[in-house]
Amino acid sequence: MRFLLSTATQLLLSCAFLAANAHAAPSEEAPKLVLVLVVDGLPAEQVQRYRSQFGKGGLRRLMEGGASFSNAHQAHGVTVTAVGHAAILSGAYPYQHGVIGNNWIDPVTKTSVYCTQDTAHTYIGETTRPMDGTSPARLRVDTLGDQLRYATGNRAKVVAVSGKDRGAILLAGKTGTAYMYMDETGNFASSDFYMKAHPEWVRSFQAAKPQDRYYGKTWRPLLPDAAYANDARDELFPATPASPNRFPFAFYSESGSIDADYYNRLKPSPFLDELTLDFARAAIDGENLGNNPAGVTDVLGVSLSGHDYVNHKYGPESKMSHDHLQRLDRMLANFFSYLDKKVGADKVLVVLTADHGFPNTPEFVKESGGNAGRVDPAKLVTALNAALAAKYGNDKLVIAESAPNFHLDYAALDKLGLSRIEVEETAANFLRTQEGVAEVFTRHYFETGAAATTRMQLLMRRAWNRELSGDLVVVTKPFWIFGSSSSGTSHGSSYAYDTNVPLVLSGRKWIKPGLYGQYAETVDIAPTLAHLLRLRPPAGAEGRVLNEALAGAPRAQ
Repeated sequence: MRFLLSTATQLLLSCAFLAANAHAAPSEEAPKLVLVLVVDGLPAEQVQRYRSQFGKGGLRRLMEGGASFSNAHQAHGVTVTAVGHAAILSGAYPYQHGVIGNNWIDPVTKTSVYCTQDTAHTYIGETTRPMDGTSPARLRVDTLGDQLRYATGNRAKVVAVSGKDRGAILLAGKTGTAYMYMDETGNFASSDFYMKAHPEWVRSFQAAKPQDRYYGKTWRPLLPDAAYANDARDELFPATPASPNRFPFAFYSESGSIDADYYNRLKPSPFLDELTLDFARAAIDGENLGNNPAGVTDVLGVSLSGHDYVNHKYGPESKMSHDHLQRLDRMLANFFSYLDKKVGADKVLVVLTADHGFPNTPEFVKESGGNAGRVDPAKLVTALNAALAAKYGNDKLVIAESAPNFHLDYAALDKLGLSRIEVEETAANFLRTQEGVAEVFTRHYFETGAAATTRMQLLMRRAWNRELSGDLVVVTKPFWIFGSSSSGTSHGSSYAYDTNVPLVLSGRKWIKPGLYGQYAETVDIAPTLAHLLRLRPPAGAEGRVLNEALAGAPRAQ
């Protein structure tokens, strides 16, 4: 496992590896388009579990015609959407890239901030709410796309689209252009950080209102009933008149007309991803991606958000998640067929990965005999403050939380003359006794720089940013999740079900097909693409070139 060995041992092993495995020389012919596909919330095990049911032209095409890494990870300890997307094309861990969560606590104001929030900018032609994502200002490093634009005098085009603002913005980097789904209108729009007005192709796409075509439609299982025999029972998902939580799902609005209620109902469904891919096609046509007149490589990032919404609501064990992935597979097959005709099958390099995996719902785990549950962060703070008050006489020494980060009130500690280190340890020891809590890391632990001796320690160190993260970082037990709801599931831990994600590279001129068991990380994507495109890696990149998967790579002696 990387970075757990001593520096001297790592150096010796690195020298031996490099001697036997010099990087494969990049092809003289660069790809015309690099397509980076991120399936939000897709665990690697789902791809393997359902692969026999995939069609020929989608996920199966990538896995059989490309290099597929089965042991690939989002290798940081807070596995959520923003953190994972920031890692993919920056090659950096959160301690450097500065995106430590979807939300976190501002160290000065002690209020919650959003990962791509920037009040200096607004959406173009759309309502902008206080916590909406409008720019990459909080991303502290550059990306592969930024390096490509620097190297080509900004002639290369970098475009990203997603059902979530953070999915698009963090793939687009500092100099690309991001488009995101608008919950209130169902449009895809950008912000005035990127441009003053949308180009004509965006206005044409919006005018056609493709998002309205699903009104009154239903989502039914794609495959015969027998195909879902091993999925979780429907009874695990409580049904209400408003939310039946089982097939078929109808898409409508309580008002009886197309409105924001309807557009939000599209999110936990295959239709959001279909719209995202439709917009990606429009971007390829409108921006001439892959056929750049300047003759340079373009980058298109497509983050497909629907699977994450479905998994949150029903869990990866559900029939809904199973069917969503099958439908997504068929959508990708159509998209790849379009790319073959528009750009050329031998001119596109494809990367497929995910921003994080997913645990099963606690109810499913418990029904299977496991230990699982939910930890309510607000209740945890209340209990912790009561315990600290009993010892120190102040009833609110923990001033804010954005799980897994908990923040102490430094002013109160100083007023009482208390040692921050002592209070951290007292708090950590109390939290370790609470149901569902596996471990607690303190600011003092991270700042002392003690060597990581376990994988959890390593991943949590990577996730902790000295300026932004909390004084206490809580890790739940396996299959325990943070949350106050009574259904569904979430992610964010350092356990394998949250870190293990697909990583597939495809493009026969540049990639050597095969199933690879070597350990890999999503931070390896940016250095690998930089190598193939003959670019300088992004400044914060710490990954390696996935040399074993490159066409022409020499064999180890």
